[in-house]
Amino acid sequence: MNRCALLPAAYWIDQMAGDPEWFPHPVRLIGLAISHGEPRLNRPGQNSKLALVSGAALTITVVGSAYWLTAGILRLARMRSDYFSDAIEVLLAWTCLAARNLEQEAAAVIDALESGNIPLSRHRLSRIVGRDTENLDAAEMSRAVIETVAESASDGIIAPLFYLTLGGVPLAMAYKAVNTLDSMIGHADSRYFYFGKAAARLDDVANYLPSRATALALVAASACVPYADAQTAWRTWIRDGRKHKSPNAGQPESATAGALHVALGGNNTYAGELIQAQRIGQEHPAPTVLKARHAIRLVSAASIVALAVGTMLATLIEMKRRKPYEQA
Repeated sequence: MNRCALLPAAYWIDQMAGDPEWFPHPVRLIGLAISHGEPRLNRPGQNSKLALVSGAALTITVVGSAYWLTAGILRLARMRSDYFSDAIEVLLAWTCLAARNLEQEAAAVIDALESGNIPLSRHRLSRIVGRDTENLDAAEMSRAVIETVAESASDGIIAPLFYLTLGGVPLAMAYKAVNTLDSMIGHADSRYFYFGKAAARLDDVANYLPSRATALALVAASACVPYADAQTAWRTWIRDGRKHKSPNAGQPESATAGALHVALGGNNTYAGELIQAQRIGQEHPAPTVLKARHAIRLVSAASIVALAVGTMLATLIEMKRRKPYEQA
């Protein structure tokens, strides 16, 4: 299937269907493979070198399997019929995107905040963030929502579109495997410090360009909506994009902070441990519930920008691919 048609088709299905629990999502299968492989390879007492090699082996196996199994499924589908192959390809591409699910989960937190139900807000927030939420007030929950939707705009929407454009569904599925590995084993605690290092570094590499493309998309989207400031988004991104401990997460977060004139970053607690971080957009006030609502809409607008750019690039790639055959 032509990628210039694949991208909008997959995005449209994602907007209509989201991420239903009943659907056999490939990411859940990837997670199951990781959860089965990790305890067998990450054995207590092994030295750092063995843990590093074992973690790298699991990472290579999972990512390679995701790519080649997806490519094999599409090849078998193509042998049956072109229509069947196109349908399978669109369905698999849909599972790589998480735009609707991100918007729904973040909006659920904001809805609870607007209704004054703080306990429910904290519960719903805990579904989409890793930080402790038990003691967060409305301002801190609003900050958490903004930071999460900004970062997830990259790894849940724009990065999959990026890899769908470049390499089709197999490459996008391999990216989802990288992202899932990082979320499950790419931690800096004692259990995963060495075992998850390969997954964490591969995730950094895979997200390097998409995270910056996401920041650009957020800046562009800020010029199209009345509640955002594109110039400040650009300036804050250039100035504060490297302040985050992650080489990639700070890119979309800083653009969002500037676009909405809010201060992000700062201290968070994970499993009872206080983790300090630099402030992003520190000259701006603390986030409000309304700003969090605007962040969700801004990310939706940025995803449309990314979809349009990705579709145009896919069209150009397809035209370039066909040109030698037409000349022949």
